Parts: sequence; C-alpha cells; structure tokens
Amino acid sequence: MTTDQRTGRRWYRGDCHVHSLHSSGADLTPSELATAARAAGLDFIAATEHNTTATYEAWSALSGDGLLVIPGQEVVTRTGHWLALGLRPGPPIEWRYGVRDGVVHRHVDRVRRSGGLCVAAHPYAPYPSGVFMYPYGGFDVVEVWNGRWASDLPWNADNEAALAEWGRTLAYDVHRGSWRPAMGNSDAHLDGQIGTPHTVVLAEEPSARAFLAAIRAGRSWIAESTAINLSFHAAAGEHRAGPGERLVTGGGPATVRVDVRGVPSGVVTFHTERGAVRRETLPADGSGTVEWRTGAAESFVRVEVRHAGGRIAALTNPVILT
Repeated sequence: MTTDQRTGRRWYRGDCHVHSLHSSGADLTPSELATAARAAGLDFIAATEHNTTATYEAWSALSGDGLLVIPGQEVVTRTGHWLALGLRPGPPIEWRYGVRDGVVHRHVDRVRRSGGLCVAAHPYAPYPSGVFMYPYGGFDVVEVWNGRWASDLPWNADNEAALAEWGRTLAYDVHRGSWRPAMGNSDAHLDGQIGTPHTVVLAEEPSARAFLAAIRAGRSWIAESTAINLSFHAAAGEHRAGPGERLVTGGGPATVRVDVRGVPSGVVTFHTERGAVRRETLPADGSGTVEWRTGAAESFVRVEVRHAGGRIAALTNPVILT
C-alpha cells in the first residue's frame, strides 16, 4: 500500500516501540537502530526508552533521509507498561506506581493534554509487571501484536490473547460509539528485530502529528514485515471506506474487498461481531483478492491474514458500518 511518493497523503510504515542500549536488555545505539529502520523500509519510528527522556537529543538528530523519529517513552510501572508517544522535551512520565495506587489516569491525561498518544503495551507479556492490569479506558490504542509472532516463542500465546481480547470487546465498543484501535510494534531490543511487526498508517503528511492522528483514528493495519502488502475497503453504492473509517450502508449490505501480497498459501479471514464469517486461502504465490458481501446487520468488519501454519501475517483495524 506504500508508494514511491515521499510526501502527502499516502500509507506510511512505522514501528512505535523501539529501544536502544539506554534501555535494559537492549544493545544497539540509536544510530544503529535508525540505520536498521531505513534498511527495513520504515518511514517512522518512536524512541521509547524505559522510564527516561534523556536520549531525546540523540534520537532527534537521527530524523531525516526518509525516516522520522517520534519522541516517546515506555512507562514501566509495577503492574503494566504503556507507551507515551509524541512527548515534548521535559522530565519523564512518572512510573513509580501500580494499579492499586489509582493514579495512572493522571499521567495518561498529562500526555493526552499535550497532544501525545497513550498505548496499552503488550497486555499479556509473560513476565512480572508485564501484564497490563489497568483498565483500557483513557488509553488511545492497544498494542495487540508485540514482537515476532512465532510458535517457538513464549509470547506467541500472549499476542493471541491480546488480539482475542481486543476482538471480543470491539463489538461492544463500536455499539457504544467509541472503539479503541489496535497497533503492532517490534519492541526491538536486539539486532534484526526492528519492523517485525510494524503499523501501516494512512496519514496526510509525513509528520509526527499526522502519524499519531492516523494511529488514534485507526486508519491503519499491522504487517509482519515490509514484504507484506495489503489493501482493504468496504463499499456500498458510491461510498467507500477503509480501516478506521465509517461507511454509511443505509441498512443494506456492503461489499468488502481485501488484496494481499506476500503471504504464500495464507488464509484470509473476515471478522464481524458474529466472529469469523468468511475464510479463503491465498494462492501459493501469496497474491490474491478476496471479496465478501456483508449481511445488513453487521456493525463492522475487519481482516486477519495468517500464514499456512497459523501465525499472523497481517491484520486490520475495522471499517465501521452504519
């Protein structure tokens, strides 16, 4: 879905959860990560060191040459982690608390008031403090895909749990009129991790403001790597909408279409509030188109694309049907 055009309204690829050696467990410099991001075909990244903003100057110097670096922080609390994206220069966001202290909303509000974005990070991470114990209310986005999705890694089950929880609550939230988009990030700590996965956003321009606005609105989908391309929309009459957008159907059906490249023999699934409603296998070369006509009562539709072995290759935020 990306194009050769470097500016203007188009699809941009970004990884918004990245750590350098200034975070525990990481061993790459900011410069090495920026170089790797460009090599991976990313348009933007967010620097999210653990509980510090001291590296902003080093990171900001790396923006340019087709890569934008967004200042951020991974707020590592006692009972869950969250990402604060689009921060202004200043002291770090407070992290010394847990769910019983009842104060997380104060710090989330501080970030949002300044124009930043708040992401519930890796909700089911399999280590102490990694599980996200706070209510999602107040957070803008849920990171449903964190790191490489593979059966030999312990957090594969945790990604499945995060995706399933988000999918289950989506129908209720859509009917309430306020739903929370999904995103995916690498949580890169080591060489070879950046961009696996990443979030692809439809933004008005290549700026931090535009990228964060697109993520907040859900005008995005998640890709395992830049080798995967996807186009997804729903149409009713002359009207058409993509991820994060509303389609007025007038109470009638909509035609949903997804075009996929880069997932050999993959399985495409359409999901609505009724669960998985359509499955189709892609050709062996990994490129194919799947269409489905909704029922009149559907309130949203989203897409998952999995490899033949079951691991996720791509997934979209929903088109809202009204």
